[in-house]
Amino acid sequence: MAKIKTYNAEPTPALLHADDSFVRGIRGPIGSGKSVACCMEILSRSAQQKPNSEGIRKSRWAVVRNTYGELRSTTIKTWQDWVSDEACPIVYDAPIRGVLKQRQLDGTMVELEILFMALDRPDHVRKLLSLELTGAWINEAREVPKAILDGLTGRVGRYPNISDRGATWSGIIMDTNPPDDDHWWYKVAEEGTPKGWQFWSQPAALLYVEGKGYLPNPKAENVRNHKLGYEYWLRQVPGKTAEWIKVYILGQYGNIQEGKPVYPEYNDDIHCSKFDLEPLKNLPIILGFDFGLTPACIFGQVTPRGRLTAFDELIALNMGIKQFLRDAVKPHLNQNYGAFLENIIVVGDPAGNQRAQSDESTCLDEIRMAGFNDVEGASTNSFIARREAVASYATGMSDGQPNLLISPKCKMLRRGFLGGYRYRRIQVAGDARYTDVPDKNQFSHPHDGFQYVALRAQDGIETISAKANRPKFVNPVAGRM
Repeated sequence: MAKIKTYNAEPTPALLHADDSFVRGIRGPIGSGKSVACCMEILSRSAQQKPNSEGIRKSRWAVVRNTYGELRSTTIKTWQDWVSDEACPIVYDAPIRGVLKQRQLDGTMVELEILFMALDRPDHVRKLLSLELTGAWINEAREVPKAILDGLTGRVGRYPNISDRGATWSGIIMDTNPPDDDHWWYKVAEEGTPKGWQFWSQPAALLYVEGKGYLPNPKAENVRNHKLGYEYWLRQVPGKTAEWIKVYILGQYGNIQEGKPVYPEYNDDIHCSKFDLEPLKNLPIILGFDFGLTPACIFGQVTPRGRLTAFDELIALNMGIKQFLRDAVKPHLNQNYGAFLENIIVVGDPAGNQRAQSDESTCLDEIRMAGFNDVEGASTNSFIARREAVASYATGMSDGQPNLLISPKCKMLRRGFLGGYRYRRIQVAGDARYTDVPDKNQFSHPHDGFQYVALRAQDGIETISAKANRPKFVNPVAGRM
C-alpha cells in the first residue's frame, strides 16, 4: 500500500473538495494549508476517476509553479511531505514527473501520473501544447501569468481517452497568497467570476485589536498542524511592514514586491490618505509628465504649509503625447478640475525638449500647443536628484503632519511606493546587491512624473505660491479645453 498520510480538511479546504467547478481557487495567509489541500484534491480526484475495462483509474495532472527553484524546493517538497517517494518516485527529467499506483479496497488500481512544470512567462504557453491532462494545479498562482491558466483550460479533460471511459472530472485548481487588487486573480475572483469558476478565501491567522495588537483568530485554519500553534504567526509579526502582515498574516489583498524599494522612507499608514484628496482652491496644480509610448501624468499640489500632495494620475499604454493630451488629459481636466484651468503648471521630462524627426516639434511643444501656458522641462533628469526630491518630502514633517500625502486615487503611484517601483536584485554570490537605477516597468512612468512634480515644487515653492495671487487670464486655446 502506498504511503499517503491521513488528512483532515479544515472548513475552507473542505469546500474546495466538495465543489466540482471547472476552475477553483483558494487564497489565504501563509501556513494555512492551501498547498496541502490541493495535493489532497489531486489524490481524491484520482481515486474518484471511473476505472477502465481493466479496473485501472487513470489520470494525469500538471502541477505548475513560476520557477524551477520554487517548484523543486517548495511545491514538490509539499507533495513529498504527504506522498512518500516510495509511493510516487519523482524523476527529475524534463518535465519532472512521477507515477503513483495504489490498489483500492474495491480491487481497482489508481494510476496517477503527475508532471511538475515551471512556467512564469506568457510565452511558456507553448510548453503546454499537445499535453493531454485530466487536471492541473497552479501553485502560488499570483506568480503565474493568466496566459498560463488560459492555456491550461484547453489541455485538461483530454485524458484518459474515451476508450478508458474519459475523465470523470476535469479542471484546474489553484492556491495563492493574496495578490494586489490589480492582479488577474482579483479580477476573476472578486470583480467578475466566470461561469463555472469558484473561489474561496481563508480566514486571517491573526486579528488586529486596537490597543492590544495582533491576537489569535479563533477561526484560523491549520493551527493544529503547526507545532507552535498560533505562535507560528505571532512571532512573524515583529519587524514586518503593515503591508506584509496584511498579505501573509491577515490574508488580505495587498502589494508585496520582490527587490529593493526605491523609497524605504515611504510608510503607507502615514503617507497615504484614508480618503480621496481634492486640490485646494486658489493654488496651482502641478502636472508632472513622463513621455514615451507609456505616458503618465501626475496631478500634484503644494499646500501653504509646504506639504506635497499627489491627488490624481493618468497613465496610458501605446499612446503618443498628442493623443494622450487630446483623449485623456484635457477631457479629465475639463470634467474634474475646470476651476483650475487658468492656474496649471506643467513640468516634464527634460528630454521632452528633443525635437521629433518628423515635424521638429517636441513633447513640451505639443503640451503648449494643447493650450497650456506654463510649461517647462524639469531642472534635472538626474535620478539621484529626482529621488531625493521626493524623499525629502517623505521624511519631512510640519505641525506633526507628514509633508507627503498620496491620494488612494493614485493607485499606480501608491503601488510603486509600496515596492513596485524598485531596484532589481543582481544575481551574484554573497551579500545582496541591486541595480543603481530602478527597473523600467509600469510603475516607473508615474514615478518619473511625480519626481518632476517634486523637483518643481522643491525648486520653486515661492514662485508657485506667488502665481496663486497673480491676476487671472484665460488663454484662448486653454479656454477650449
